[in-house]
Amino acid sequence: MPAPTAADLELAHAAAQRVVQTHQRVADFLRIGMKLPQIDAFIAKTLEQLGASSCFLGYTPDRRHFPFPSHACLSVNDCVVHGTAASLERPLVEGDVLKIDIGVFYRGWVGDAAWTYAIGEPTPAVRRLMDCGKESLRRGIAALKPGAIWLDWAKTVHPYVESEQKFKLIRGLGGHGIGFKMLHGPPFVSNTMPAYPGEWPDAMRRCTPGTIVAVEPMIAISTGDTRQKPLGKGRNDWPVYTADGSMSVHYEHDVLITEDGHKVLSEGLDDLPDVVTRAL
Repeated sequence: MPAPTAADLELAHAAAQRVVQTHQRVADFLRIGMKLPQIDAFIAKTLEQLGASSCFLGYTPDRRHFPFPSHACLSVNDCVVHGTAASLERPLVEGDVLKIDIGVFYRGWVGDAAWTYAIGEPTPAVRRLMDCGKESLRRGIAALKPGAIWLDWAKTVHPYVESEQKFKLIRGLGGHGIGFKMLHGPPFVSNTMPAYPGEWPDAMRRCTPGTIVAVEPMIAISTGDTRQKPLGKGRNDWPVYTADGSMSVHYEHDVLITEDGHKVLSEGLDDLPDVVTRAL
């Protein structure tokens, strides 16, 4: 694949910023008592206003899943990722934790970033979990630069989350390359260190300038294992849940490897208000 041009990188940044702008509008829109379909419809309308479209709606990575049915991933509490607008029927209540993952196509380029919102004031444990997610993302991004290897991301994130903070990273899920008409491409960026040789083939690859990755710690209070609802005929439902039902968070930035370091294309997410206190 040819290296992206300066014009390409401007469009990649514009795509990521449309994700940020959508999150900014969603953060102002969210209310205690809302239902997930309301939020998904608002995201769809916002993307249209920004000249973008969802790159999740209708997405089919393999034969194990039906096409994704929502404009965004809306994952509540023990649902870590890939929650659909139909994955929770009741309204959001105080104490819920909502992960919103938004992916867009903008002039062919992909932007993909997620943030976590507390519905009502979070408990001390949830606040600490949210802070851990944001700090692990910040620390991991700091390790990304030309000459580094992708393993350096996990070498930074894994001990911080599990040894220092005593939470659990979700196993088997991680970040990925993004680009022109590419939502999931190489490299895979695991949040956890490989448990055996060959588990993570991209671990020793160098971070090269021009590479864009969506890096995304997914963290639970007490387990790194997950479960999904089987639908039969070798298929699973989309939402991924913690195996023990414990609370989870998800944070994701788009990062460009540059000649002298890195650039966060989805800058602005860190400034989002992440506690929803207003009710319908």
